[in-house]
Amino acid sequence: MREPARSFEDLVVWQKAHGFVLGVYKMTERFPKYELYGLTSQLRRAAVSIPANIAEGFRRRGRPDKARFMNLAEGSIGECSYYLILARDLGYSDTGPLGESLDEVSRLLRAYSQALLTPSS
Repeated sequence: MREPARSFEDLVVWQKAHGFVLGVYKMTERFPKYELYGLTSQLRRAAVSIPANIAEGFRRRGRPDKARFMNLAEGSIGECSYYLILARDLGYSDTGPLGESLDEVSRLLRAYSQALLTPSS
């Protein structure tokens, strides 16, 4: 059996979400300068919100409160998904690899949220 996480940094879902954020920052460095306060800012903000909400939820005490922060992170995943489509369709970047990374974060987060909401026996 796996030892419980002592810090949010121990969570695989947080690690993958953090990796996604680093990828977003690297990709958006190449966006047109006129997008700095537009798509670049919006995508970075939404991406950072994913691991930030996971971290904040980790520190919450009750399962429902923890799950609420995971739900906020899931909302940010949806937002990022759209921004990646927009960046691709505007021709700013090949967003395929980041999209795959985001899908993995989404699957992990869904599983983590389900585990939080399932009563322990």
